Amino acid sequence: MAEDLVLDTAIRDWVLIPLSVVMVLIGILRYFVSKLMRSSQVPDPKIVKEGQVIVRARNLRAGANFIAPKSFRARRVYFCNEENGLLHMPKGQAQNAQAQMFSDPNMAMDMMKKNLSMIIPQTLTFAWVNFFFSGFVAAKIPFPLTQRFRSMLQNGIDLSTVDVLPQFVWTEGFI
Repeated sequence: MAEDLVLDTAIRDWVLIPLSVVMVLIGILRYFVSKLMRSSQVPDPKIVKEGQVIVRARNLRAGANFIAPKSFRARRVYFCNEENGLLHMPKGQAQNAQAQMFSDPNMAMDMMKKNLSMIIPQTLTFAWVNFFFSGFVAAKIPFPLTQRFRSMLQNGIDLSTVDVLPQFVWTEGFI
């Protein structure tokens, strides 16, 4: 059997604390960058009004047991009438509202800004960790690694005690 791997006590001081500090600073920086990149859009009054109508209808449904049945039916007709109800939307108009949502270039641009504000710092952090901390042993995995995982997890570590050893466990009566 290979000898047990002994970790240096300075790993906490030279690896884990700097990584923790850098991750907190990157999180703060990411927050402020995303706050700067956020576009200040004035909400459309029509969309706000529709949202408020939906909230009112949801409150009516939740409180239906607390009002008189006649009052509930009158309010339900007010919201759900097929001619002029507040929640009724013609079939062609419903599809156009969804198509407008997907065709809005500002929405796509905001999503791309948010993704970039996450991807770029993450890539830079991975490169920084790989450059400064390659060769450190952070943990010993209690099972043997396949060759593909070894190249990923043991990058820059060339020790004979952490070589991949194929270990098979045979049990009696197992098919």
